[in-house]
Amino acid sequence: MPEFVHAQELSAGFYADVVAPVLGSTGHAAGLLGWGSDVLGYDTARSMDHDWGPRLIVLVDEPATVLKQVEAVLPDEYRGFPVRFGSDVHAVEHRVTVATLSDWLRGHLGFDASQGVGVDDWLVTPQQQFLGVVKGQVYADDGRLAPVRAALAWYPDEIWRWLMACQWTRIAQEEPFMQRTHEVGDELGSRVVAARLVREVMRLALLQSREYAPYTKWLGTAFARLGHPDGLDRALTDTVAAGNFADRERALVAAYELVGRRHNALGITAELDVAPRLFFDRPALVLDAARFATACHATVSDPQLKRVGPIGSIDQFVDSTDVLSNPSAYRRLLGVFR
Repeated sequence: MPEFVHAQELSAGFYADVVAPVLGSTGHAAGLLGWGSDVLGYDTARSMDHDWGPRLIVLVDEPATVLKQVEAVLPDEYRGFPVRFGSDVHAVEHRVTVATLSDWLRGHLGFDASQGVGVDDWLVTPQQQFLGVVKGQVYADDGRLAPVRAALAWYPDEIWRWLMACQWTRIAQEEPFMQRTHEVGDELGSRVVAARLVREVMRLALLQSREYAPYTKWLGTAFARLGHPDGLDRALTDTVAAGNFADRERALVAAYELVGRRHNALGITAELDVAPRLFFDRPALVLDAARFATACHATVSDPQLKRVGPIGSIDQFVDSTDVLSNPSAYRRLLGVFR
């Protein structure tokens, strides 16, 4: 194998040198889109050991004709990398997908976002799937793809506020558990709760920054790339690294205060006190995140969101890869939001 280059760069050259000449004046959009670490630019040399190489999504009006034209000129290798590749679970084949925009969107998202995005669609579609549309590299576009990427770039304002309310609720539901498990001698349980809360704070920080969260493998990477001049990343690192409960609580409470300050800086609700407080009369320091959830909910007027309650979007109540990566599976949950 040649030395590693990011698939975004490799696929850009592959498009320009191999695929674009075949397409000529045919109207199309093309890019590295869809599922995968390479779409987000997170691939490394390690990624080359399976299902990695030049690949493209090509969007046209007559895919069957264009696919035949492309397949007729595909080389065995491009810049020393195999054009047909696979793994123990995927057949060895080329990775140039040719489709109409509508068909590709239905296959990737589970619905045709070029025809509009309803509240149900926003809530049932995992954020990783949105990332596959809006964060991938586009190498050509005759105008068919850009409007969809713009429409899906981020949640509508009320849905965003509601999602933050639901995320604050998730934190509120487990805030006192770290101390309570420690109190009964369950140190492992206390550490597990702390790690869960760290993940929830990370996801909240991404929401506050209007950034979709990728799937678990890259959650920390996406969080780190936000940049944290206030030290939120250090506080969360200290939480999971703490060797005793006192240090763990001190670090997590510091993290709560920081995301509380970030909430206030958004200006979407009245300013809230970010000082830690006891959980009733128990010796557990918390933020009382329910206050932030209530304040966010109060800014939401959409009747469907108010009717659904604080369960959140699919990413906030489903943790199964087999569901979150499969449109035919997660679309079955549409009834939850109605």
